[in-house]
Amino acid sequence: MAKENTEYNEASIRSLDWREHIRLRPGMYIGKLGDGSAKDDGIYVLVKEVIDNSIDEHMMGHGKAIDVKITDQRVLVRDYGRGIPLGKVVDVVSKINTGAKYDSGAFQKSVGLNGVGTKAVNALSNYFKVQAFRDGKTKLAEFKKGVLSTDAKETKTTEKNGTLVEFEPDNTMFKHYHFIPDYLDDLMWNYAFLNAGLTINYNSKKFYSKDGLLDLLKQKSDSEDIRYPIIHFKGDDIEVALSHGSQYGEEYYSFVNGQNTTQGGTHLAAFREGLVRGVRDFYKKDFDASDIRASIIAAIAIRVQEPVFESQTKTKLGSMNMAPDGATVKSFVGDFVSKELEIYLHKNSAVADALLKRILQSERERKEIAGIKKLANERAKKANLHNKKLRDCRFHFDDEKERRAWSR
Repeated sequence: MAKENTEYNEASIRSLDWREHIRLRPGMYIGKLGDGSAKDDGIYVLVKEVIDNSIDEHMMGHGKAIDVKITDQRVLVRDYGRGIPLGKVVDVVSKINTGAKYDSGAFQKSVGLNGVGTKAVNALSNYFKVQAFRDGKTKLAEFKKGVLSTDAKETKTTEKNGTLVEFEPDNTMFKHYHFIPDYLDDLMWNYAFLNAGLTINYNSKKFYSKDGLLDLLKQKSDSEDIRYPIIHFKGDDIEVALSHGSQYGEEYYSFVNGQNTTQGGTHLAAFREGLVRGVRDFYKKDFDASDIRASIIAAIAIRVQEPVFESQTKTKLGSMNMAPDGATVKSFVGDFVSKELEIYLHKNSAVADALLKRILQSERERKEIAGIKKLANERAKKANLHNKKLRDCRFHFDDEKERRAWSR
């Protein structure tokens, strides 16, 4: 209960600078802090924010490799893109809402669009360094908890164009933090699968994918368990891979502009609808949607101009349109999946037969389970009715005894 004598006046109003606000409300920028024991803990978000910028460079056609080194305390990321314009090196990591991603010509379909990512990393790090290499010159800046400590002059360099970022998470905020190698391996593989042809050199290991989401599903599924060869097709701004296994439920891996949308969103909902429509149209039968999707394992990745996510951590896509004036995500994804799936099944009869067999099996299993539940419910009703009759008999017997007692 608020104290009645609490004063509310001009002195109660505070204005925070960008660094203070991020450090006071880190959850608004990176989700939970955590200690690294969960995949969505803040230290992994910091790593992603930096690598995402390098991925955006690759997506724009600049740089075929990214070097990543992560130790117990520090993270280093070096890309070979265009390099931050030297006159803006300090601004892009320390001035909120500053960056090239507001210019759709420079970054058409990037992950980060709000100019916050590296600023959050900077503010939440004990040590933060950014260095740009551009056309034979380099510019370096260093920060401590977001406060500029070194603003070096431009000098000549023989290094290839690109950007280097090095940071150490603030251990007063990320208390007792530690990086789990398996989580980082998964992160690097996702980047590789979503950017076929890109090489990520991480701690002396090479992460590379030739066939994108096809490679992802091969790694995520047991080759002996899947019912038919993985279906894989790509189009402008979309890639899909799918198969069916023997596991229960539905298993999806969804991505938007390289971001792993672990909570799905409009693109995943559209994929699920498009899959059902494509199967029904091909087999000319109105299968139950749950039978079509039962035991599916699938991956979908799309590129969206100016994506709208439901949080700063970007785990769920909220965009309804592919671009501000473009087609809806639902129609774009749904129509592509249903059409390409039909074409694929017409060309691959063996896969079509295997898919049909899996759907019919799911249908039988669903009906059998429904039958068992129905029988169990009927037996339960009969048992309840029987028990009720027994209770009624007991009450009648007691009444009769009582009647006889009174009649004596």
